[in-house]
Amino acid sequence: MDAIIFRSLIASAISCFCLHCGLEADHTGETSIPEKIDFNLHVRPILSDRCFKCHGPDDRARKANFRLDEEAFAFEMLDSIAERFAIVRGRPGKSELYARITSEDPKEKMPPPESNLILTPTEILVLKRWIEQGAEWKTHWSFIKPVRTPLPGGAKDKWPRNEIDYFTLVQMRRVQLEPSVAATPEKLIRRLSFDLTGLPPSPQEVNEFKRDPSIQAYEELVDRLLASPAYGERMASDWLDLSRYAETNGYHHDFERNVWPWRDWVIQSFNDNRPYDEFVTWQLAGDLLENPSYEQLLATSFNRLHRTTQECGSIDEEFRVSYVVDRTNTFGKAFLGLTVECAQCHDHKYDPISQREYYKLFAFFNQVPERGVTKSFGNPSAPYLALPDEQVEEVRAYIDQTIEREYASGSQQDSAEAYRDVWREEMSALVAPVMIMGVLDTTRPTYVLDRGLYDAPGEEVFAGTPPAILPFGKGEPADRLGLARWLFNPDHPLTARVVVNRYWQMIFGRGLVDTPDDFGSQGALPTHLELLDWLAVDFMESGWDVKRLIKQMVLSATYRQSSVITPAKEQADPYNKWLARGVQGRLTAEMLRDQALQMSGLLVNRIGGPSVKSYHPKGLWVQVSSGGRYQRKYMQGHGEDLYRRSLYQYWKRIQPPPSMTIFDAANRNQCTVKRQSSSTPLQALVLLNDVQFMEAARFFAERSIREGGNNAKERIQWAFQWATSRLPDEAELSILLELLEEQVLEFSNYPERAEAIVDLGEGGSGQMVGTEELAAYTMVCNAVMNLSESLQKN
Repeated sequence: MDAIIFRSLIASAISCFCLHCGLEADHTGETSIPEKIDFNLHVRPILSDRCFKCHGPDDRARKANFRLDEEAFAFEMLDSIAERFAIVRGRPGKSELYARITSEDPKEKMPPPESNLILTPTEILVLKRWIEQGAEWKTHWSFIKPVRTPLPGGAKDKWPRNEIDYFTLVQMRRVQLEPSVAATPEKLIRRLSFDLTGLPPSPQEVNEFKRDPSIQAYEELVDRLLASPAYGERMASDWLDLSRYAETNGYHHDFERNVWPWRDWVIQSFNDNRPYDEFVTWQLAGDLLENPSYEQLLATSFNRLHRTTQECGSIDEEFRVSYVVDRTNTFGKAFLGLTVECAQCHDHKYDPISQREYYKLFAFFNQVPERGVTKSFGNPSAPYLALPDEQVEEVRAYIDQTIEREYASGSQQDSAEAYRDVWREEMSALVAPVMIMGVLDTTRPTYVLDRGLYDAPGEEVFAGTPPAILPFGKGEPADRLGLARWLFNPDHPLTARVVVNRYWQMIFGRGLVDTPDDFGSQGALPTHLELLDWLAVDFMESGWDVKRLIKQMVLSATYRQSSVITPAKEQADPYNKWLARGVQGRLTAEMLRDQALQMSGLLVNRIGGPSVKSYHPKGLWVQVSSGGRYQRKYMQGHGEDLYRRSLYQYWKRIQPPPSMTIFDAANRNQCTVKRQSSSTPLQALVLLNDVQFMEAARFFAERSIREGGNNAKERIQWAFQWATSRLPDEAELSILLELLEEQVLEFSNYPERAEAIVDLGEGGSGQMVGTEELAAYTMVCNAVMNLSESLQKN
């Protein structure tokens, strides 16, 4: 295949949507054709989802120009003698495209037979109608500035609670669906509490809301949860995934680094409701602001959270370039919702980002006075920021206390003496300076790197942004501060859409664009484009107020629907993309553990501070660590350290907490804006047997005996309500009472088993009943904690 033909075939795939084409089947299975054909929603996916190319050795010259990825090519003359055009507006019969898709000649037919792709009759009619209607061509939807459209019809409907509902209702009815009834007060408060704080409501909170589930009471509940310190922790959890937050360097020995002060700044920023534009600007360019404060400098640690190496023999420039690449790719995914990394080695095959433009973006992050390989052992790579003296003193006292406790107890497999110095060296990172951003005294030149190789520089380029998104502002400084201002330019088509979509995903389980990291032509189409744009514009006009945005979502009738699935709705919309029912989904890894600690009464509600090491399988760190003085053994915490929220767990890149990764927590090696979702036997084994969950079940049992009531029935009802936010029905209660009796008998026959269960963990026991009875209640509480309903926010 010659170069011209190859270029034509590649180009024909550009601007591809690989998901649905915006055509929806009704309940009879028939696919309806919209009266007005929209290019982005209906045509572009069809053109690019199939392989459109010309055939025949007699017309190679004109084949090179038969391209459908750009408007100029799509309407260009293909044959000056026969006066043939790819598309003739208003005249399908004169359009080569229509001739090819309806041809029966295998040499002429598009898509070609060997591609094993076909167009359905409906898709052919869509293309025909589009041409008849004038073949209006549009830029890819996400590169068009969002506009606030008037609320759609349905003003007389009583169902909508706010503007969101008018948009979702009209989409439901387009596919012949109707909203579900409202969720029960118990379900609603559980869903809301997890969404806004990551923690379950107490039975007392549930009962109070049941007594008054009015609209006013619900709004007051929303305000109270948004004002809770736990809100900032819940919001920070997602941001740590996005920012690839971890406590260690990742490469080679995976030595520790100090980053927890930045994590605490993130939590406080969410609790203070720092405007999103300011929140991001500080992280991108806080050091470039006039007379930057300690907080503004600390915020820039965001761009130093990538993996680093200390390995001798590593090529400094190779790793330094990899750090800049990481920042560039993180910027693209986190804030633009684009796969800019595809342009590192060549022009992007699907989106309008050339390799040259990639390195212009790269240039913004290429001016940091850093080394690729840190030469000094245990020291952070410059530039860095020292912690305030009072904070250092406080943390040093914590370190001394921890080390001496380990040495005195010898609890770490009789190795406390041998590892004492190593542990001190490891923990000293908690008071080390934090790596931040800075700027070189002289500009470092940036080049297009051939195939992305650090040692293959080509054309020199200067800082700039892809003009297809938005031209870089005139008069703005060509630095990270100028880049931040470009990002929050009111005309920017992506910034607000991307973050609104990400928060929608957090609240509703899936984004209005189901590919939150790809708003480009390979990504999913928005299910509710007008709603996304309305929210994006409203968010900008609100001053980028995140709490206000979240409140809008949870006050909507769309959010408050029951999640009960009827057979008809499951068949019509199995993934609930049209939002005709409430959200169903398993709790996140953090929520599962934090719920267990909250119900048991073990949870330590203290904000911030150094990361802690809770229960952990023995020996895992040794298996992945280097030997000798570089080896790290997991030094499990004690006391309150075992019961902090999961957000504060120590995150070692080469061996993250297993109880988190088993439940699909991100590995934090790169920017992640959407976690995977899996269901495996390991997850059940963790919930049923892990010491953290079993100890929580025992304390939950003690608490149910102490606070739940005077008899087994009342205690089980109390525990059941904690775990599910509702009371058990008679059948469920009967099963659990029977289980309790069986377990009492079992442990009476085997008291050593009861002792083993009661002795699990380090929390001690304040048991008010005998060991066998407490063990029996523990197993019942463990069962309740493992109900499907207990593990979901439905």
